[in-house]
Amino acid sequence: MALFSGLSEKLNHIFSKLTKRGRLTELEIKTAMREVRIALLEADVNISVVKDFVAKVSERAVGEEILKSLTPTQQVIKIVNEELISLMGSTNSKLAVSDNPPTVIMMAGLQGAGKTTLVGKLGLYLKKQNKKALLCACDVYRPAAINQLKVVGEQAGCTVFEKGQGNPVKIARQAVDYAKSYGFDYVIIDTAGRLQIDEALMRELEDIKSEVNPSEILLVVDAMTGQVAVEVADTFNKRLEVTGLVLTKLDGDTRGGATLSIKAVTGKPVKFCSVGEKLGDLEPFYPDRMANRILGMGDVLTLIERAQDAVTEEQAKKLEKKFRENSFTLDDYLDQFESMQKMGGLKDILSMLPGMGTKFKIREEDIDEKKIISMRAVIQSMTKKERENPNIINSSRKMRIAKGSGTSVQEVNRVLKNFEQSKAMMKQMKNNKMFRF
Repeated sequence: MALFSGLSEKLNHIFSKLTKRGRLTELEIKTAMREVRIALLEADVNISVVKDFVAKVSERAVGEEILKSLTPTQQVIKIVNEELISLMGSTNSKLAVSDNPPTVIMMAGLQGAGKTTLVGKLGLYLKKQNKKALLCACDVYRPAAINQLKVVGEQAGCTVFEKGQGNPVKIARQAVDYAKSYGFDYVIIDTAGRLQIDEALMRELEDIKSEVNPSEILLVVDAMTGQVAVEVADTFNKRLEVTGLVLTKLDGDTRGGATLSIKAVTGKPVKFCSVGEKLGDLEPFYPDRMANRILGMGDVLTLIERAQDAVTEEQAKKLEKKFRENSFTLDDYLDQFESMQKMGGLKDILSMLPGMGTKFKIREEDIDEKKIISMRAVIQSMTKKERENPNIINSSRKMRIAKGSGTSVQEVNRVLKNFEQSKAMMKQMKNNKMFRF
């Protein structure tokens, strides 16, 4: 995930300078907080949010207990972590559930925020929880919007309710009635967006809200738009009284200021975040986990949840046995790379492990689709003995493998080198007390 990579690097640099000191003076803390302020502003965090955040941290950090502590830097980092968590909402905010099914969820947002795709992602998320969701097409203006919802609905395995380019308010009402008749647990309404907020759009959304009385009004905002996302959220909230926010494109090259600002400005919790283009790339938003990742403390819980989705229990037990017996082979290596792709990529996995992000210099581009095709060809060109014991692969064997796979000796060397790095990484993960296979 590219989100916060720049901010995380700057904060860690600031704190690394503090860790070189035995005790901290008030001046040193103020200097560090000045640097934190600059880092947050450069990450596009709302200026009033930055001022409030730095003031709270400074007030807590500049005290007798901190200044006389034997480990003052750790306490300052702890305070920053706690204030980041508070800034983003303290705890995970779950979806509301109606006492009289179906639970109606109304999605709103500007055009281009990824709203229609998000409807499919949320439908799949609920399906994984054994819930039956009906997706309702109320974006009747944007060309191909209905067809797009049909496509993502089919991919998610969810029923799509649509009545063509009719009246969105009536379509929403009919969808809720249909859901009641056929036992759906949820109705997710995909409403129209505009390139910019206008009065006609807001009135239509207000009419849909009045007609179906949704339990949730989730505003979809594009994290890559920075402070514009915060302004949009504030405007929508004042008109619709949204119940929660969903941040999309958190995997993009963005500074992340919207994520740190939006809760403080709107007072509404971030309930989900979209971390990729695939339908399964939707995760509940946990402020504590996000704060830990920003400060380089890892996010083991999210990693475990992703692993549970990507690897079956039987596969996990088999892998655990191989690690115990030190019998991890090149075939297993290829399987694990493919599983890692499902979990977001090796670079993302390493960023979730405390202290692991800088230890292994395996580049994310080494596991893209083309590299995996090449890797598979190399491994499949090896004999069974070579796959089980790569140490026997000498120069002549490498030439044979390269010829058989249509690659080069350099490519064979790359696969073998990365295999050894992967074994070292897995050994480190196994020995990490915070992560067990």
